[in-house]
Amino acid sequence: MAKVIVLFSTKGGVGKTVISTNLGVCLAKEDKKVLLVDLDLQVVGDMANMLDLKPRRAMIDLMGHFKKDEEISLNKADFLVRHPSGFDFLPGVLKLQQTPHLEAEKIKEVLLLFESDYDYIIIDGGQVFNDVLVAALNLANLILLVVTPDILSIYQTKWALDTLQYLHFPLMMIRIILNRAESMSSISLEDIMSSLPHEIISQIPSDGKSVYLSINRGVPVVLDNPRSKVSRMLKVLAEGLINQSDLFIPRQEADGIKLREIIGEKSADLWQQKGLAAPFTEAGVAAKGEEEVDEIVLLKRKVHEKLIEELNIRSLDWKSFTNVKKTRALNQREEIAVTNILAKEVGSFIASPEVRRRVVKEIMDEALGYGPLEDLLADPDITDIMVNNKDEIYVERLGRIELTDKRFVSNDQVKVIIERIIAPIGRRIDESAPMVDARLPDGSRVNAIIPPLSLTGPTLTIRKFRKERFKIQELLDWNTLSAEMVDFLKACVLSRKNIIVSGGTGSGKTTLLNILSSFIANNERIVTIEDAAELKLDQRHWIRLESRPPNIEGKGSITVRELFRNTLRMRPDRIVIGECRGVETLDMLQAMNTGHDGSMTTVHANSTQDVLVRLDSMILMAGVELPIRAIREMIASAIHIVVHTARLSDGSRKVVQITEVAGMQDELHIGLKDIFIYKQVGVDADGRALGSFQASGYIPSFFDDIRIKGISLSEDIFKAPEA
Repeated sequence: MAKVIVLFSTKGGVGKTVISTNLGVCLAKEDKKVLLVDLDLQVVGDMANMLDLKPRRAMIDLMGHFKKDEEISLNKADFLVRHPSGFDFLPGVLKLQQTPHLEAEKIKEVLLLFESDYDYIIIDGGQVFNDVLVAALNLANLILLVVTPDILSIYQTKWALDTLQYLHFPLMMIRIILNRAESMSSISLEDIMSSLPHEIISQIPSDGKSVYLSINRGVPVVLDNPRSKVSRMLKVLAEGLINQSDLFIPRQEADGIKLREIIGEKSADLWQQKGLAAPFTEAGVAAKGEEEVDEIVLLKRKVHEKLIEELNIRSLDWKSFTNVKKTRALNQREEIAVTNILAKEVGSFIASPEVRRRVVKEIMDEALGYGPLEDLLADPDITDIMVNNKDEIYVERLGRIELTDKRFVSNDQVKVIIERIIAPIGRRIDESAPMVDARLPDGSRVNAIIPPLSLTGPTLTIRKFRKERFKIQELLDWNTLSAEMVDFLKACVLSRKNIIVSGGTGSGKTTLLNILSSFIANNERIVTIEDAAELKLDQRHWIRLESRPPNIEGKGSITVRELFRNTLRMRPDRIVIGECRGVETLDMLQAMNTGHDGSMTTVHANSTQDVLVRLDSMILMAGVELPIRAIREMIASAIHIVVHTARLSDGSRKVVQITEVAGMQDELHIGLKDIFIYKQVGVDADGRALGSFQASGYIPSFFDDIRIKGISLSEDIFKAPEA
């Protein structure tokens, strides 16, 4: 298996190509099979000219033979040129015009094609960080940065090191070659080492006369002038590469995330030295018994602990996580630290770029982000995230609850993430205040509860806030309600009927309230009141109010009832309450009965009949001594329409009832008349609900009022279907 060496420098003219060609010669002279690859696309043909070779084919020609799902049947030697010293040469392209067509994703396939035929593959990577260079670096076992003793080269090399770190290449696989060392007017070695605190494995002396003569003759300097100082140091460099095998980082192919697939067996010894069974060995599996060994969690835990120590994360102020500049700087420091700790801890590095990025990202998420919740928060199909403990993270995706494969490192880490979520909004959670209910800056609702109240560990529930407001057409496309129901509800809003949307948790009450609010005319003044702001209206004349929980000392709370009373002094045309759940219900009903018609709210209830019972109990909570008859009469005169939503067994959400509150039937009972219903008749083979929306045949008592106000609504929509 060939050892892949990539030489590059972000500054031109530092001797990178000269070192590459002569290194190939020196290794070949030591009876090593060597392939020299020219991927310097900025100066096409330079390496071939230095070697006095005339290649007729290049890597780009070889790529043309790679076809999807077809085996390659070709003679690899036809694409190579043999140098008299014994190594083979493969240019990337032959003409500058071919450069844009060199496909970076196929470079790996080409190099792996030759991997078993050679001891060393030496790649001249050029001087620009592009896809081609990164593709070569991802296959490298050793990266050699060539630097000369001048300020510009040193500065560019420092930048290159930083860039490699951000690409998650560990420092242990990067070495520096100092070319033209001790040249006249050069910077001293001490100054270079202080500026580049990295290992310099070779100092090649300045010998311009010998090098330039050899280039003009098309003969490598180690052959043209083998006794020169530069030739002797190049031979020493080659011998060092042969004898010091620990310079090369072993590369394992990694298609998955399991640790046994992504790190080398070499690191097993390090685990044993630390007194641990290596997680990717039989001993490691036996140590866990019959449990599935999650090696990546073990690795992440160790790296995470070291990262916390190195960056002193525990002492960081929460403002560091909300300030954009501070967060960016912290992320840059963390990426470098994670990459180096990861390489140092396991004694190897993750060669696959995809896996490397994933592992580093997950560790960074846990250290400075929301850990395994980051991807779930970004998934648009997920509406709810439910963390039961470190090992159990459930989500609701497209209406169905499912267990994810995400896990936290520990329960302590769950608590850290909870604190990280709530700290920027001025909340805290500890044993003295083990519960918290809050809203994130993006509108998502958060509830957290920790031991001793939660016996299963820290528990976190997030109801994600949709940034884009649902449109009525989306609900129609999802068969949440029918077009006739939409027409009727729109007419009710425009004619200023008071509406209650009822349903269970997660049944779509707030979504429907948002839709109904969108029907309000733009020239009306709308005031919304919520515990956690979720409503999102398009109207310009919209005032949003949100209640405030008590502070750490238990003071300073502002309730929905207080906000509602203040709203009455704000000259609102419409009042929309996100949810009525307490004593504010009495104030709302009184307002509806005294000129503030067209108001809307939601209520938790199991049916339209249950809505009336809930309103009774919430009014009684206000502490007023009213007879039940007076309460019922207040409800009957205030509420016009109840819209009931439900989540069915298949996870779909439906408007299952639209009911008119039809006044008092007798002294104690309120009349309810269904206008539209959803009638389910069964489920199909896939468990999806089968049913249809139907009109009951009842025409609402205020239908004439709708027409009088000039609102177009056909009476035909109320016709019941024929039997």
